[in-house]
Amino acid sequence: MNQKIRNAGEKILQYWRSKSKGQKGMIIGGFLGAVIAIAVLGFFLSRPNLVPLYNELTLEEAGQIKETLDGRGVQSEIADNGTSILVPAEMVNSLKVDLAAEGLPESGSIDYSFFGQNVGFGMTDNEFDVLKLKATQTELSNLIKGIEGVRDASVMINLPQETVFVGEEAEQASASIVVTMKPGTNLDQTRVDSLYHLVSKSVPNLPADNIVIMDNNFNYFDKNKDSDPAVSNFATQYDIKNGIERDLQQQVQKMLGTMIGQDKVVVSVTTDLDFTQENREENLVEPVDEENMEGIQVSAERITEAYTGNGAEAAGGTAGTNEGDIPNYEESARNGEGDYERTEERINNEVNRIKKQITESPYKIRDLGIQVMVEPPNPENPESIPEERVEDIRQMLSAIVRTSINKEENAEPISDEDIESKIVVSVQPFEGKLQPLESTESAGIPIWVYVAGGILLAVIILLIILLFRKRKTNDEEYYEEIVTTAPLHVPDVNNDSETEGDVRRKQLEKLAKEKPEDFAKLLRTWLSED
Repeated sequence: MNQKIRNAGEKILQYWRSKSKGQKGMIIGGFLGAVIAIAVLGFFLSRPNLVPLYNELTLEEAGQIKETLDGRGVQSEIADNGTSILVPAEMVNSLKVDLAAEGLPESGSIDYSFFGQNVGFGMTDNEFDVLKLKATQTELSNLIKGIEGVRDASVMINLPQETVFVGEEAEQASASIVVTMKPGTNLDQTRVDSLYHLVSKSVPNLPADNIVIMDNNFNYFDKNKDSDPAVSNFATQYDIKNGIERDLQQQVQKMLGTMIGQDKVVVSVTTDLDFTQENREENLVEPVDEENMEGIQVSAERITEAYTGNGAEAAGGTAGTNEGDIPNYEESARNGEGDYERTEERINNEVNRIKKQITESPYKIRDLGIQVMVEPPNPENPESIPEERVEDIRQMLSAIVRTSINKEENAEPISDEDIESKIVVSVQPFEGKLQPLESTESAGIPIWVYVAGGILLAVIILLIILLFRKRKTNDEEYYEEIVTTAPLHVPDVNNDSETEGDVRRKQLEKLAKEKPEDFAKLLRTWLSED
């Protein structure tokens, strides 16, 4: 048995010595890579699949749950800066039920249920008022959290001291609310008004004017004051103006960002709007034939009279100033020769009668200004952006300004000088660029780990296949060499009387001279068999 182990060891050593340095390095590298790959895969496969148990926790709640899970021996991890707790996926449902039975997560806030559990006879009026105020704030916060889009809410209520005098007027309460919105959501004006009404009716003697609501980014939510038409009209006009400027700014930013780069362009748009609204009625009469200023003849009557002979009355009338006489008319010559001719023409023309009821647009863009800052490709060299590119930007902005400004029907077109005065293009480096936020690491295993593991495993498999092929090729070459170099029994025609023992002896001598290592192996094999 020991001899076989020694023989196997010698074969391994002989096989190792027969390899070149490159082959030895490949074998060692493949072995180490396989060990590392197996260790990495084993580490990741042995890790449990952790999923969130609770999200958006406070630090106090996260600490309570973590302590409870550690006491039970449950593997858990804290993620998202302490706001989430991860546990094995197969234990999520059971842990939620068990923790809920224990009253976890416990936020530490005081609601109205506190009074039924902890209030005793030793509580003073001041302590009761403080607890009641705290409970009111908690309940209001929970009500606001129920509004769609609101992730969290903090409420602070200030209640004045009750007066002890009969004739003294009580002071009004006030409230401050900070809401945290979910990403991509916002409160519309209807929900803001409902929020003001909810808080005002939840606290005694709290008018809506004493309530301040803002979000975590210091954006205020103002109540829509319908009782004041001027304020409501101003808010509407302000929203329209901001909407037009925002749409134009996004349009220009998208167009120039595609041409130069989104981080290379900053756009600002200012507008002057006319909110004068006009309702008027126009009754117009126009000729049908505007070129000749004539209408369509509806009816025509022509009368022509002519007379020639003796005793004809000349045209004229009775001279004089008496009743029935016509002044300045030449008296007719009677009893003489004369001519008489009378022509009368009556024509009725029809014209176009147009009745218009016009309601003007609620707003018009009277003036528009666009300011654009462009960073050159090389910020240190302002001339790295060609002047032709800057001129193209001015031409595009000119077209936008020309088509956006409202023009009267009979007004003269806007001149190029006026358009140029409304456009500013500045080429300069940007010093205050916003850096992109680093993405938070996901709770699970990153995808790149699987990709790297797959690539490493493929490389290891390829190395193993190459090694086996190389080893098989070497073994086949070694076997062919042994076969070709092995002595063959060739009968000597000149010596027919040579015995089989002599032939074997000659073969052994030849093998000992040419292949001493093989001869030694053969001897060891014979000795072991004996």
